[in-house]
Amino acid sequence: MSLITESPITAADKTFFQLRKDIVKGKVLSGSKLSETELSTNYGVSRAVIREAINRLEACHLVERKANIGARVVALTPEGLVELYQVRESLEGMAARLAATNMTDEEIAGLNALLTTHFQTVKTGETYYQEAGDVDFHYRIILGSKNSHLISILIDGIYHLIRMYRVQFGMAGPRVTTAFDEHKHIVGAISNRDAELAEILMRRHILYTKNSFEKKLASNAI
Repeated sequence: MSLITESPITAADKTFFQLRKDIVKGKVLSGSKLSETELSTNYGVSRAVIREAINRLEACHLVERKANIGARVVALTPEGLVELYQVRESLEGMAARLAATNMTDEEIAGLNALLTTHFQTVKTGETYYQEAGDVDFHYRIILGSKNSHLISILIDGIYHLIRMYRVQFGMAGPRVTTAFDEHKHIVGAISNRDAELAEILMRRHILYTKNSFEKKLASNAI
């Protein structure tokens, strides 16, 4: 979900949002070739609408074009994960640092309330990831940075590619509890307006998540 705007949602927007969601959730497989004809049939829209959606998906790094091949969904690879999470660790660490200074007391209270709702999922032992937008812990903190350039890079740029890894290699088992605890500590640092600690904890949390996903990618390759 991108930054909120005043513009009405068009049919082309709806197709883009649905195709993006299907790619993130793996309904359209990573690495698969995108056929405008096939997609226009599946989504009940014109090829021009599909073409526009593919162009927008390319801009948010979910689709890549290769010579003599055409448009493909990005493949989820160990190398891609490492490169993406190096950037994510740095930028979301910065976002957490800024959020500790710039979030209002009401926004921090909302973040704590969000974690309370997430705890219901953690108690059940279900896979722990959030849908896009305001129900996403990381999304809230990125917006809480109040830095428009950082928000644009993360939300409009790499957010949905990050979500693609998070959703398809989602946290399950022991990592559910530890990830939730890491979230609690990050929110604690933000609540205490401890910018330095918030950045350290966020960077560490993202590193641990990357390490967990690397193991899943490696096991899938066996």
